[in-house]
Amino acid sequence: MDGGRLNNAYPFTAVVGLDDLKLALLLNAVSPRVGGVLVRGEKGTAKSTVVRALAAQLPAVDTVAGCRFACDPAAPDPSCPDGPHDRGVPPVRRPSALVELPVGASEDRVAGSLDVERALTEGVKAFEPGLLAAAHRGVLYVDEVNLLHDHLVDLLLDAAALGTCYVERESVSVRHAARFLLVGTMNPEEGELRPQLLDRFGLTVEVRASRVPKERAEVVRRRLAFDADPAGFAARWAAEESALAARIAAARERLAGVRLPDERLEQIAAVCAGFEVDGLRADLVTANAALAHAAWHGRDEVAADDVRAAARLALPHRRRRDPFDAPGLDESLLDDLLDDTSPDDDPPPGGDDGGTGDRTSPPEGGADGSEPPAPEAEDGEPPGGTGGGGERVASAAAPHAVPLLQVPGVGDGVAGRRSRSRTPRGRVTGARRPAAKVRDPHVVATILAAAPHQRARGRSGAGLVLRPDDLRESVREGREGNLVLFVVDASGSMAARRRMTTVKTAVLSLLLDAYQRRDKIGLITFRGRTADLVLPPTSSVEAGAARLRALPTGGRTPLAAGLVRAAEVLRAERLRDPARRALLVIVTDGRATAEGDVARAAGLLAGTAGIVVDCEDGPVRLGLAGRLATRLGARLVPLGDLDKIVRDQRKAA
Repeated sequence: MDGGRLNNAYPFTAVVGLDDLKLALLLNAVSPRVGGVLVRGEKGTAKSTVVRALAAQLPAVDTVAGCRFACDPAAPDPSCPDGPHDRGVPPVRRPSALVELPVGASEDRVAGSLDVERALTEGVKAFEPGLLAAAHRGVLYVDEVNLLHDHLVDLLLDAAALGTCYVERESVSVRHAARFLLVGTMNPEEGELRPQLLDRFGLTVEVRASRVPKERAEVVRRRLAFDADPAGFAARWAAEESALAARIAAARERLAGVRLPDERLEQIAAVCAGFEVDGLRADLVTANAALAHAAWHGRDEVAADDVRAAARLALPHRRRRDPFDAPGLDESLLDDLLDDTSPDDDPPPGGDDGGTGDRTSPPEGGADGSEPPAPEAEDGEPPGGTGGGGERVASAAAPHAVPLLQVPGVGDGVAGRRSRSRTPRGRVTGARRPAAKVRDPHVVATILAAAPHQRARGRSGAGLVLRPDDLRESVREGREGNLVLFVVDASGSMAARRRMTTVKTAVLSLLLDAYQRRDKIGLITFRGRTADLVLPPTSSVEAGAARLRALPTGGRTPLAAGLVRAAEVLRAERLRDPARRALLVIVTDGRATAEGDVARAAGLLAGTAGIVVDCEDGPVRLGLAGRLATRLGARLVPLGDLDKIVRDQRKAA
């Protein structure tokens, strides 16, 4: 739904576990300056249930009667499009709004739409408010925020930070207040948010289903009771819900009087510096969260426990250094930093977790939860071991720059940074008659279309008489994201001469390139007798990198099976997402177990844009990968020439 409150929402106080998530939401309810919450977790962990439950506990708000932008009668927005407001009209009291933003929402639906046609032809500034206006003074909930287009995420985060929404179309602009609690949820398996967008969320929480049988049983027991009788279940928790709402209201009133001593501020700065986070947003968020935490617990001054609780929620997603890293926080390092900067009379941090639940143990691997680097082998062999049947798991070196690989032609896919595409954003390449309402008018083309008719329309003076049929809209060309499907040869021939280490490094570099260019990726490997789809098409390059690093090599070379599997995956993806064009990247030395089957399998991929990365090396070369590229109508790129192509492209630029 787009707005309003859900009837019979599940009670917030009846939620079992999820202490960190509940605390993060409550801190934002106490202080909007905290900056919102990003909830990361597997499916089926009640993320949406908790968000909706909290919205039901927020205090009701007074609004100006008839105002579509929920202006506060005590301090109406001076630039409200529905203003100026008459202060003599009695206010209207309504619940805090819960607005849910669908993944497929357009920019006009989110920010609002300005009727440019009426503005040009009638001189009327007609504005239809969007979801940001509906969420003002309430909660904006974005499920699967990682699947939104980046420009929409930017728009949301800018509005949340500034408290204002701007809509501009051809020098006609509208501004209105948009202050809301922003909550985003995501499943990391479907792709990560980019670091610069992650940083804009105030707090982040990892959510996992309990592994304790009794706790899981209690979750199911309460849910069954709620589904059987929502009203009766809510009535049984009414007292706890009323107490929670009263505590939120009291904490909001107390917040202005909470003091942040200099020693606590220096503690926050030391913690953020110790974790090497970029910029100062982490310091500001941690300070605001610590103030809210103190107010929530009825304190008039921020204590060490408030700083610790705030840092646990504000820093994990800001520790991400590499696109292949998962957010994480080394709590033992946090305790050390707090202990080193605590005044002598402070108790050791961590004794009271501030109501956030049991502390989780530090993640395995690096300090940020990333995979630890593979050790170097002493005997000169590639790192990693051999498994049964002569299998070997080769390591990969650090990613390097790769050439820009594109799909030929001009597409109509989702916005990205790889291939040419007709998009709503980008450079103007022409003008056309609009098929529907004009969203992006081409002013010069509109004037040229109207100019020959001015005398017949009785034009007088310097004014220009425009009619709707004069309007022209811009035709723009930008870049789109593609589906990059990797088909990687993991047979025994690829393991020779430490070749697989070089191959994995190259594919890892291509994965990083796909991440930067907003692509979906898939990974097929073939070895032995079969081809396996080890990573179905997804936006999660982290999952692709993990699968690649663990990929063993050895056995025969069923190249034909790999091509057939690729054709099946691409056929399914065309049905699921027909606008997204595919780029097939085959990494192989061209050797095949059954050469005759390769020709037939290649025919299934006719018309698919492709790249064959030739991994053959040594003094004697058979040219088998080149023969495969010819059959597929694909471009042949020798593995060792990737860096050379990058240098050539930079020179050409």
